[in-house]
Formats: sequence, structure tokens, C-alpha cells
Amino acid sequence: MPLDFASPLYNTIKTLHVLAIITWMAALFYLPRLFVYHAMEEKGSPTSERFKVMERKLQRGIMTPSMILVFITGFLLFPTWISDGWMHAKVLLVLGMAAMHGFYARWRKDFEADRNLRSHVFYRWMNEVPTVLLLVIIPLVIFKPF
Repeated sequence: MPLDFASPLYNTIKTLHVLAIITWMAALFYLPRLFVYHAMEEKGSPTSERFKVMERKLQRGIMTPSMILVFITGFLLFPTWISDGWMHAKVLLVLGMAAMHGFYARWRKDFEADRNLRSHVFYRWMNEVPTVLLLVIIPLVIFKPF
């Protein structure tokens, strides 16, 4: 049964959802930026080792817990909008965001094991993918065009 739009529970879940989105997006923007700089460092250098710690803490402490909270709260809110076409498009785009999360996690493990073979230019481009997805998702949510 969908939640009542005016209920305190709905507003609490929606607030948690938005806060989780903000922290997840911040991490999705920042982690590949760390990769850009990490890719320019010599493997095994003190700076490279520092990047490994920063990347691991960002992914495990902020990015992944935020994504989990986005999906839990989104799932709780979804029945309210399940019949709207814009929501189906949003869910597809959010799954694209989750796929980027998965790629970032895999690339972080490559850095951690000193197996990165990609250039800083590659990570500069991959840093833009969540931005493009977000630029489509936000208008969908605000305008609900279909």
C-alpha cells in the first residue's frame, strides 16, 4: 500500500532518501577524481599508498552505505509512484548509476593491488558519467514529464 504523501513517515523516508542521494553522489563525484590523481602516481609510492587508504575509506565508509540507503528508501517510496512512466526511466538511470558504482569499486581494487592499467584521462572521462546521469534524473523527478 502506498504511503500517504502528507504523512510524517513518508516525509521522513523521503528526507533520508534525499540525504543518501547527496552523500552517494558526492562520493561518486570524488572517487574517480582520486583515481585521476592516483593514476599519475608511481605504484608503491607513499602518495599512491595514501590514495589507496582514501579511496577505500570513501568507498566503504560513505559511497556504499549511501547507495544502500538510497535503494532501501527508494524501494519504500517506489509504490507511491509505480504507475508513472518517469519513475521507470528514473529507476533505469539509477541502475546505471549503480553500475558506475560497481565499476568504481572494481577499479579501486585494481589500484589497491597495483594493477591499474588505465590513464588519468580515462578516469577524467569516467568522472563525468554520474554527472550526466544526474542531469537527466533531476529533471525527471522535478517535472515528471510522463
